[in-house]
Amino acid sequence: MGFLEMLYFIIPSAILYATPLIFTAIGGVFSERSGVVNIGLEGLMIVGAFVGIYVNLEYASTFGAATIWVAMLAAIIIGGIFSLLHAVASISFRADQTVSGVAINLLGLAVSVFLVKMIYDKGQTDMITRSIDRFGIPYLQDIPFFGPLLFRDVYSTSILAFAVAIGAWFIIYKTPFGLRLRAVGEHPMAADTMGVNVNRMRYIAVVISGALGGLGGAVYAQSITLNFSHATIAGQGFMAIAAMIFGKWHPIGALGAALFFGVAQTLSVAGSGMPYIQDIPAVYLQILPYVLTILALAGFIGKANAPKASGQPYIKGKR
Repeated sequence: MGFLEMLYFIIPSAILYATPLIFTAIGGVFSERSGVVNIGLEGLMIVGAFVGIYVNLEYASTFGAATIWVAMLAAIIIGGIFSLLHAVASISFRADQTVSGVAINLLGLAVSVFLVKMIYDKGQTDMITRSIDRFGIPYLQDIPFFGPLLFRDVYSTSILAFAVAIGAWFIIYKTPFGLRLRAVGEHPMAADTMGVNVNRMRYIAVVISGALGGLGGAVYAQSITLNFSHATIAGQGFMAIAAMIFGKWHPIGALGAALFFGVAQTLSVAGSGMPYIQDIPAVYLQILPYVLTILALAGFIGKANAPKASGQPYIKGKR
């Protein structure tokens, strides 16, 4: 495998692995920008993965080619509803947001695995027959170098992920809604004084993060694992949190960080078949994404400033 062929393999695979992280990390950006820490992204991804696979298996004959999109829509809805548990606990009841997020992670896994056992009477679901397919973009795939690199093996979900990242940037930085969102995350009391309903903005942000987390889980399960078990997500949600922090709570930054982790995951999965990389012991390649996650956070967490009111419940009238 020459260098160019290796590049043609690594980049499309990296985009594939990064896609679920992009959705989930941007969900995290919305939540944290409003001042609510959401460590429950892992649990939301697990719930989304389960819902996506369940709908795909049960309704493939009903919806045909549209099954994967119906499955993703179901994951968005259930993810949003599930995130309300975190919203109610941390916004209305002012519980510790970190503890609430951990509870979402534990509950998401427990409920999903329990339902799999109840429905399929075993530890994992069957493999899905309809998965997210690759396709080539006409004309663009014929461009020298960039065509095979970016446009020959494309997933529709990857295009959607880039669109969501750009859309999130526009919403957060260029609209009145985004201004209010950032205001309640930076200085909720000032926002409240200006007539912004702090709790409502935070509820909306957490539900958006739940919907995008659910979508990330469904995309991961339907494009990479193709079934659901307790180990399907395996830390992807925490990697998305790392991408969010690494990207400095900015949608485009989170997109770049997710692509960086996508490259790491590609090397961990397929590195054994690549020249130079194949000489590295397999165990090192397998732990690479997680080590890079820790290094990224250790190196950047001090330099990246979270929204000022992040993690603090808002009590009206309290100074």
